[in-house]
Amino acid sequence: MKYQSFLLFLLMSFPIAAQERVHLSHYVFPDFQPGVVLLKNGVRNNAKLNYNAASEEMVFDENGKILAIGNAVLPQIDTVFIASEKFIRVNNKFVKIIIDEPEIDLFVEYKCRLIPPGKPAAYGGTSQTSSTTSYSSILSDGRVYNLKLPDDYKVIPYNVFWLNRDRKLQSFSTLGQLKKIYRDKKKLIGDYLKKNEVKLTDEKSVEDVINYLENN
Repeated sequence: MKYQSFLLFLLMSFPIAAQERVHLSHYVFPDFQPGVVLLKNGVRNNAKLNYNAASEEMVFDENGKILAIGNAVLPQIDTVFIASEKFIRVNNKFVKIIIDEPEIDLFVEYKCRLIPPGKPAAYGGTSQTSSTTSYSSILSDGRVYNLKLPDDYKVIPYNVFWLNRDRKLQSFSTLGQLKKIYRDKKKLIGDYLKKNEVKLTDEKSVEDVINYLENN
């Protein structure tokens, strides 16, 4: 009963827009996973969940309809559990918890760029501009879920990491930005990067460098 009431609340708080099976290249998980939405009042609600990195929304599958959790519900959410992962809201965005320690927190925010098909160019080739297209702008009526992502669009995922250190929340998406956060450990991070490749597309490698810097 609680689950049904929660779904009704979700549907009332966001316009319903059904679609056929989605193309999941712009989703964090390869398919919808069993999950739990934990509200701040302690109520737990089961749902099939995924995260849309293009629209940056937590979405759920309700009998084949792909719907976003509505804005009215978002402030009431404490934690979203999907498979073995935990998501919370930071700066009004869903982020996944990577490190949760008394002195430091590390989160990852999933995003992606959508690149439209290349335009015809001379000599039978194609050209592609460096600009990217927002997810909503490629849909005819502005709704996110009434059309699947066109097959000829390229999806380039990337991560924005959030570090809560010394009670200061800072984000980084490049190694240069990470170095600025740890300017007090300039030599240490420099030595680490000489010996280890840190890929910002690899959450484990980012977790490893943060743990190293915090423990040395």
